[in-house]
Amino acid sequence: MLGVVQAIIGRDLRLAMRRQTDLAAMLFFFIIVVSLFPLGVGPEPEQLRRLAPGVLWVAALLATMLSLPRLFADDHRDGTLEQLTLAPEPLGLIVLGKVIAHWLVAGLPLVVLSPVLGVQFDLEVDALSILTLSLLVGTPALSGIGAIGAALTLGVRGGGVLLSLLVLPLYIPILIFGAGAVDATLTGLGPEAHLSLLGAIALGGVFFAPWAAAAALRIALE
Repeated sequence: MLGVVQAIIGRDLRLAMRRQTDLAAMLFFFIIVVSLFPLGVGPEPEQLRRLAPGVLWVAALLATMLSLPRLFADDHRDGTLEQLTLAPEPLGLIVLGKVIAHWLVAGLPLVVLSPVLGVQFDLEVDALSILTLSLLVGTPALSGIGAIGAALTLGVRGGGVLLSLLVLPLYIPILIFGAGAVDATLTGLGPEAHLSLLGAIALGGVFFAPWAAAAALRIALE
């Protein structure tokens, strides 16, 4: 079973490297959105520090959503998805591999960029560390939950808008706990409670959401 997941991850990563313009567009979107806020709200350090957690998390959430419609659409278009559903391996494991690959392409780069962009908001080292850790823990849940929305809207006209309407309400707890961990650090409280809840959501998003997405895919393909 581990070999199946590894094979799907490797395949999707190779395909993603052939579409580097999509990756670049997502990263530029993240950078531009985060960088515009300090220019718009002014240079006051205290105000920037208060805004930083929410701004970075919202930008990461929206940047991740840009790549969700392509999670299954390309495989559905060329018939690969139908072949994967007929494979003897559980479809949930195949979706798990695609979710992990999506996070490696769409989530991990945002985690790497976040400390650099956080400097614009005058965040201290402790807050930057917690911000990076919260994104590292929370972004896999964005990919897992997003996979459910991508499966439910597969082949639907205007699926991108519908995908946003389905997924955004489910992203709210991740946004609250992710930004709350940084806020707790800035106010002198410990971020452990927020990170623990965020980790629980991430575990559910990575290990349980793929099976729900697999069921949605079977319905979409019928």
